[in-house]
Amino acid sequence: MKIFVNRKIKRLFSGILLCVLFFTFISVLLMEFEVRNAAVYTIVCFLLMSTAILVICYGYFREQHKIMEHAILQITEYISGNKDVTIECNDEGELYRLFHEVNSLVAILNAHAENEKNAKKFLKNTISDISHQLKTPLAALNIYMGLIQDEAEELPTIQEFSQLSEQELDRIEGLVQNLLKITKLDAGMIVLEKSLENVSEIAESVKKRFLFRASQEGKEICLSGSGETAFLCDRSWMIEAISNLVKNALDHTKEGDCICMEWWVSASIVQITIKDNGSGIYPEDLHHIFKRFYRSRYSKDTQGIGLGLPLAKAIVEAHDGTIELDSALGRGTSFTMNFLIPTKL
Repeated sequence: MKIFVNRKIKRLFSGILLCVLFFTFISVLLMEFEVRNAAVYTIVCFLLMSTAILVICYGYFREQHKIMEHAILQITEYISGNKDVTIECNDEGELYRLFHEVNSLVAILNAHAENEKNAKKFLKNTISDISHQLKTPLAALNIYMGLIQDEAEELPTIQEFSQLSEQELDRIEGLVQNLLKITKLDAGMIVLEKSLENVSEIAESVKKRFLFRASQEGKEICLSGSGETAFLCDRSWMIEAISNLVKNALDHTKEGDCICMEWWVSASIVQITIKDNGSGIYPEDLHHIFKRFYRSRYSKDTQGIGLGLPLAKAIVEAHDGTIELDSALGRGTSFTMNFLIPTKL
C-alpha cells in the first residue's frame, strides 16, 4: 500500500502493533497460569496498552503538526513576497508528494513572473527607444513649420495648412509622451515620490493649465472643496491624472458648458470628482472607456488619441486608489477618484 511508503507512518503502525501484541501476550500469560485477580491485571494491561498507543499517536501527530505549520509558514512568506522559499520534502509519502508539487508550482510561478518582468522591461525599453528616436524629427519638423509660417505671411493657404500640420505634430508628440508614461507605469519602472499635498493647490494648478483653452472655447472651469483637504500623493503624477480628466471633459463639452472639480474628505477616504454637463457617454461605451486607443463610433472628437483616460486610471491605481465613472447621455459625465487615508491602528 502507498500509505506505508512513508517511514513515519510505518513506525506509527509498527509501534501500535507491538503494543497490542505485547499486552495481548501478557494477558494470555496471566490467564494461562491462572494468576490471582487475573481479570484486574488484564484490565490494567488494557489501560496501559491504550495509554501507550495514545502516547505514540500523540507523538506522531505532534510531529505532523510541526511539519504542516512549517509548510504554512513558508507559503505565507511566499505570498508576502519572499520568492526564495521552499518546503522541505526529503521523505516519501503522499504529504511529501504534495509539498513537492507546491515547490514545483512556486518554481513555475517564479519563472512566469520573471518572464513577465523581462517582457515588460523589453516593452518599456522598446517604446522608450522609439519615443526618443521620434523626438528629434518631431522637433525638427516643428522648427520647419515655424520657418514656413514666417516665410508665408502673405500666403494664407500655406499659413492655414502649416498650422494644421503643426497641430498634427503636436498630436503625435502627445501620443509619444503618453505612450512612454503609460508603459513606464505598466512596467513598474516609476517610483512615486509621495508627500502630503493640498488638493486645492493641485486643482488650481490644473485649472491654470486649461484656463486659456477654456476661455477660448467659451467654457468655465470651477473649483469646489475645502482648502484644508490634503492626502499623500505624487504631485506631478496626480496633476497629470486630473489634467487628463479635465482635458477629456473639455473635449466633450460645447460653448457655455461647465467643468467642475470637486473634492471632499471623510474619516477614511479622499474623493476628487471631475464632472461636466456635456454630451455624456453612450451606454455601450461605458465598459470600454478606459481601454487604450478606444474610440466610440459616436465620437465627434478629432483630437483625442485614446490614451488620456487609461493613463489617468493607471496613475490612480498606482496610488492604490480607484476611479469610478458615472454618465448620462445628454446630461454629462463625472469621474470620481477615491484614495484611502492611511490610519494608525
